[in-house]
Amino acid sequence: MPTAKKILRIIMIGLLAIFIVMQFIQPARNVGSELKNIATVFPIPPKANKILVESCYDCHSNNTNYPWYSRIQPAAWWMDGHVKEGKKRLNFSEFTAYPLYKQFHKLEEVTDEIENDEMPLKSYNWIHPKMTSDDKIILLSWASATRDKMKLMYPPDSLVKPSAR
Repeated sequence: MPTAKKILRIIMIGLLAIFIVMQFIQPARNVGSELKNIATVFPIPPKANKILVESCYDCHSNNTNYPWYSRIQPAAWWMDGHVKEGKKRLNFSEFTAYPLYKQFHKLEEVTDEIENDEMPLKSYNWIHPKMTSDDKIILLSWASATRDKMKLMYPPDSLVKPSAR
């Protein structure tokens, strides 16, 4: 009859083997095109762009800046899930491919998420520098100015979802 020590050793070896095998199952990297990036239509002031790149683009663009731990499972899967969810909700790299009403609405959502401290995610802030209140003011100002610019550039009904007209 195996002792508790032997059973624990077998369990630990099994867990180590599973951990090692997991390292060979890597998600695809988020590296892609920027041809439809928001900046191609709406200029972004340098300070706002720096904040977007440092605090938003990892999850909300086609180009994630991967940290050292991004190749270690299960952290890589967790990070991949955040990136996929972030891009599904808002992708600055594909922004100009959105219909105008969606672009306008997404900028409203940016404002809401920042004002309600829902973005960036708390888990993102564990390792990345936190957005300062000045950073938030800069992004809020940029989003508001861009919405105002859209109101001048496009007919009002193009900025409203068709079913809401």
